[in-house]
Amino acid sequence: MLRLQAFKFEVMPTGEQQRQMRRFAGSCRFVFNKALAWQKERYEQGESRLGYAGLCKRLTEWRHDPETAWLADAPVHPLQQALKDLERAYANFFAQRADFPRFKKKGRRDSFRYPDPKQIKLNQENSRLFLPKLGWLRYRNSRNVSGMVKNVTVSQCCGKWFVSIQTEREMAQPIPKGGAVGIDMGVARFATLSDGTFYAPLNSFKRHEKRLRKAQRAMSRKQKFSNNWKKAKARVQRIHSRIGHARRDYLHKISTTISQNHAMVCIEDLPVRNLSRSAAGTTEVPGRNVRAKSGLNKSILDQGWFEFRRQLDYKLAWNGGWLVAVPPRNTSRTCPCCGHVSADNRQSQARFECVECGFEENADMVGAINVSRAGHARFACEVSDAVRPPAAGTRRGESARVG
Repeated sequence: MLRLQAFKFEVMPTGEQQRQMRRFAGSCRFVFNKALAWQKERYEQGESRLGYAGLCKRLTEWRHDPETAWLADAPVHPLQQALKDLERAYANFFAQRADFPRFKKKGRRDSFRYPDPKQIKLNQENSRLFLPKLGWLRYRNSRNVSGMVKNVTVSQCCGKWFVSIQTEREMAQPIPKGGAVGIDMGVARFATLSDGTFYAPLNSFKRHEKRLRKAQRAMSRKQKFSNNWKKAKARVQRIHSRIGHARRDYLHKISTTISQNHAMVCIEDLPVRNLSRSAAGTTEVPGRNVRAKSGLNKSILDQGWFEFRRQLDYKLAWNGGWLVAVPPRNTSRTCPCCGHVSADNRQSQARFECVECGFEENADMVGAINVSRAGHARFACEVSDAVRPPAAGTRRGESARVG
């Protein structure tokens, strides 16, 4: 089993190294925006879009052009990776997985990537990392890096620089531990498991909401782009960073515990974008309970349901387990005892009482049980379809024709 894993550390660069990293990130951003503008110009003229090889030829011309000769001061591989990112963005757009590529802005996700492991040196004993045209960088060595280094990404967040070291290593096929469990996601309870365990929500945004509101108001009173405005903006960014770090840390702890103790996890396939959609409506048809829905949307987005599912997915795969997503329809309205489905079964947000048989239980617990049963049924169908032999007259991998 081949395992890809990234290890992220904060780096402690010197003043000159910080200036160099800002230049390299700016050069990659310039190349990305220039290539995107050039692709748009070709499209308006009716010409076909160039691929990665054609863009690399243009990059060579830009590096030798007297107007953009400063691009030669940056390492060439990160500049080429910026073109690869643009090519991937176009591929995701045409596959309807993402929107059309947008121009990058200074200060937003500034980063650059070194793809050649031959140019990277990692000295874990002395907590140092060597990168081309940057030299040796000191980093906060919080854990050991396992595997062979594949690439290194340098990024900036709230004035701090980080390195993400992606490694690759061969591991024995893991044997999953534990049984199956269903999970019901919520706001009052972040996650309720079908075995009775539940996790309270962290609500990291709600904890820092007053501080964030105060900092944003202070920033709004400053003259835009002044020194005081930049200081106030950095304060707002630090609060947002703390909110995100606390949320990710909490999700990592819960997802690690669940993935290590269960072989199969059944979870609801929640449409978070639809659930958190605004209820304001339009001028002609205004919405109802807009203020209450706005608070609910804020609480839903504060939980990080999609990130939790993403972490569960790859951590279960690392441990040899399975993640099964089931439709969320009627999971909290179906009685697990008699199977009766009714909206009247949900007496309140936390209380479930079946109007048919009188079964009573916590509503989140009932949802987790129903999710677990639906996941078992879905997993059994997928396994049976995978091992079912092909129909007579059809080749393997083809479905039999009907009619």
